[in-house]
Amino acid sequence: MKKFFDNFKSSNTVRPLKVHKKKKSLELSQYVQETFCQASLGTGTMKGAVVLPKGEELNEWLAVNTVDFFNEISLLYGSIAEYCTSQTCPVMNAGDKKYAWKDGVKILKPIECCAPDYVDYLMEWTESQLNDESIFPLQAGAKFPKNFHEIIKTIFKRLFRIYAHIYHAHFEKILTLNAEAHLNTCFKHFFVLCF
Repeated sequence: MKKFFDNFKSSNTVRPLKVHKKKKSLELSQYVQETFCQASLGTGTMKGAVVLPKGEELNEWLAVNTVDFFNEISLLYGSIAEYCTSQTCPVMNAGDKKYAWKDGVKILKPIECCAPDYVDYLMEWTESQLNDESIFPLQAGAKFPKNFHEIIKTIFKRLFRIYAHIYHAHFEKILTLNAEAHLNTCFKHFFVLCF
């Protein structure tokens, strides 16, 4: 099985894996990036960057931010993926907290696995959620599912685990790469919207 992050190991360039396909989503994403940049550069606030823009639909706003969070975490984890191996991280954890993987489709019972496998499972599962048009509709005016907020909560909870693992197991490498400001800003953006 090809691992989700294999493309990061053979290239010096890390790029986002998802693009916004709806014009409205693209416009909202550009708005998010603009307000996010303002907040990170000190000309705005992070809280202001995550406020639902006037006249916008909540589910569309959550969908746009979910894709952007997926891309941010893909880039951040990609920067340390070569250091997160089955030898260095035999368990997916953050401190004493261990995470077992279960997607409810392919893996029905929670399994313990090394961190890189867990992250691969998680990112592949998240990407499949993002690509499912019954969850993230592409057609303008299409309805989001009734349980959309529950799906988003599950995605956010699981993406949080990657941040937790990076901070716990790889923060020294992040410092070496001079990427701590980016990690902290992305996490703050994620945290302020999610919590």
